[in-house]
Amino acid sequence: MAEQTMTSPATTAERTSDLLSVERLVKYFPVKGGLFQTVKGQVRAVDDVSFTVRQGETIGLVGESGCGKTTLGRAVLQLIRPTSGKVIFEGRDLTHLPAPELKGIRKDMQLVFQNPYSSLDPRLPIGESIAEGLALHEVGTSSGDRRAMVREVLQKVGMHPDLANRFPHEFSGGQRQRIGIARALVLRPKLIVCDEPVSALDVSIQSQVLNLLRGLQREFGLTYMFIAHNLSVVEHISDRVAVMYLGKMVELADRIALYAAPTHPYTQALMSAIPVPDPTIRRARVILKGDVPSPINPPAGCRFHPRCPIAVEECRHVEPAFREIRPGHWAACHRAEESAQAMAAVVNMA
Repeated sequence: MAEQTMTSPATTAERTSDLLSVERLVKYFPVKGGLFQTVKGQVRAVDDVSFTVRQGETIGLVGESGCGKTTLGRAVLQLIRPTSGKVIFEGRDLTHLPAPELKGIRKDMQLVFQNPYSSLDPRLPIGESIAEGLALHEVGTSSGDRRAMVREVLQKVGMHPDLANRFPHEFSGGQRQRIGIARALVLRPKLIVCDEPVSALDVSIQSQVLNLLRGLQREFGLTYMFIAHNLSVVEHISDRVAVMYLGKMVELADRIALYAAPTHPYTQALMSAIPVPDPTIRRARVILKGDVPSPINPPAGCRFHPRCPIAVEECRHVEPAFREIRPGHWAACHRAEESAQAMAAVVNMA
């Protein structure tokens, strides 16, 4: 793992407003094989990632399938323990906390799952599913108090409280996702990790769920880590956007700055693939060559260089530092300063 030559964004931000700080987080999964199941290699799912999340903001996390987005979210929540690095939540490093202390923090960090069809227990009425967290964390003095909390949170997500006694199979996908949001919200958390919460829903329902999340954020002062592969969805809901590729964070910036002037060639390729609803507007496409390399044996130097149209010899041998190109705009690219002009030339030649 290459040493960073410049300070990471996790250490330069003003910590007074940071709810979450992730510092050089690494998560490797062993690959075993053979008769005795010996370790043959490591899947480098998350490899040296640093960023911060400020109180009350939404940070979007985008990238292709398999780039490490979900693993990063679960490592932040300590659902899987990282291989190394720090996850600092409200000034406490969660990676070294014993289970009893970590349990006391879990109600402040909740997760909305991707698939609303499999994330709810089909044998429990939705009211009981929502109330499980209340009982586990001993919130409320009686079952009556908890039922009242469940009814209140159902109203907050736009569902009638009398539906609490129904089972998951009686609801549509959009309603089930609202139930999943209610289950996370009922504990009044400070941070919610949304793991592709609208990818399984129809487009018309996606907008309703996104607007619900934004309304709840304003009402309760929530902070979101929003994981998605749909860049249009991320643009709609995020304050800042982080782009991941093959376990690495390659760009991080304010939403407006990133969508207006992406710096990393991979981000530029992703942006070029966003559909434009106006047929009179033509957008130059950046077609990447080859496939995503294996996370077990990633390329040397910049991991994107085998597919990058503007790669130079340095990219093949030297891993780029994740550095601040402009105030608040970070990128891991040797040619970040001239990438926009270089990419435009490549597109025009094509």
